[in-house]
Amino acid sequence: MHDWAGPLTAAALFAFLSPGMVFQMPGKNRPFDFMSMKISVASIFVHTVIYGLLLVLFLVVLNIHLYV
Repeated sequence: MHDWAGPLTAAALFAFLSPGMVFQMPGKNRPFDFMSMKISVASIFVHTVIYGLLLVLFLVVLNIHLYV
C-alpha cells in the first residue's frame, strides 16, 4: 500500500496558500486582503514560510497517514 498523506496534504496546502487566491498576507493596500489575485514578493515569502511550517507540522509532528 502507498501512503498518500504527503502528496495530498502538500497539494491541498499549495492550493489554499497560493498568494492572492483565497487570501494574501501582507496585502497590497491592507495587512490582509481576500481574493485580490495580486501578489508581491513579501506575500510570496510569507506564504512560503507558512506552507513549509504547516507541511512539517502535518507530516512530521502529527505523522498523518492516508492509505488508499
